[in-house]
Amino acid sequence: MDAGPRPELKAQMDRRDRLVGIALMCGAVACFAGLDGCAKWLNRSIDPLMTVWARYMGSVVVVSALLNPWTVPGLLRTRRPWLQAGRSVLVLVSTILNFIALQYLQLTETVSIMFATPFLVALLAGPMLGEWAGPRRLAAIGVGFLGVLIITRPGLGGMHPAAFLCVVGAVCYALYGISTRILAAHDSSATTMFYSGLAGVVLITPVLPLVWTTPASWLVWALMLVMGAFGALGHWLLILAHARAPAGVLAPFIYGQIVWMMGLGYFVFGDLPDRWTLIGASVVIASGLYLLYRERVRSAEARRAETTIEVESRR
Repeated sequence: MDAGPRPELKAQMDRRDRLVGIALMCGAVACFAGLDGCAKWLNRSIDPLMTVWARYMGSVVVVSALLNPWTVPGLLRTRRPWLQAGRSVLVLVSTILNFIALQYLQLTETVSIMFATPFLVALLAGPMLGEWAGPRRLAAIGVGFLGVLIITRPGLGGMHPAAFLCVVGAVCYALYGISTRILAAHDSSATTMFYSGLAGVVLITPVLPLVWTTPASWLVWALMLVMGAFGALGHWLLILAHARAPAGVLAPFIYGQIVWMMGLGYFVFGDLPDRWTLIGASVVIASGLYLLYRERVRSAEARRAETTIEVESRR
């Protein structure tokens, strides 16, 4: 009778899967950096709402080739249609605000502010999900917000007011993350991903004639297509990564996006982040990593408690 793989072989397979998952996550954040880089470039030639439309339309075309009612039966069936709609609106608003801010801010500045999302999720998870943060996590959240304040420097004339669009966008994205966690108990990830892109196209298309400007060159058309492909590929790699490795293993590599953003900002746009952005980003990243560490500690404690209860019940 086959008892399954030996423990040492299973451990080796798990390590390999984690390494593959980490590689996929690194690929995903590189795609997201490329998406924002394309958006910043396109905003020089076309209206930001056109850029948002191109991002969603390109993503829908690519995703629909893989996920559609024929390849995934029941794809359109959702148990929480209003929550799906609200979630889609939240990510759309977040995208619009971020793309508008990219007209005025460096790539590193926008991504550094968006890194505040994990703190907002941890803060909102209490009243919305009943997952209340302890004193250590609250302290990490406070330090993370301090990092955002260092980057934005409100009232000190340090950064363009568009930074506050990023802050509001981060709040919308945090609410989007909370609603995604709620939906995970009701709808499949394929259904949720399909509706996210579809809602963006449906909501932006009616506005398109008001802001439409025919692209002046083939490069603009090409970047519109590439941006959509970056968005679809990034989310696909993200899903594959989480299928290979636990979220706690993958989460720290999200912060690798700032390296890609700095590279794109310098080589494509000639931007170099100032010292306050670098200091604030370091504070935000360090706080986020501490939050991740505390989450691992809590998960380990919960597993030990479950094991103890199971052992006690067998006595």
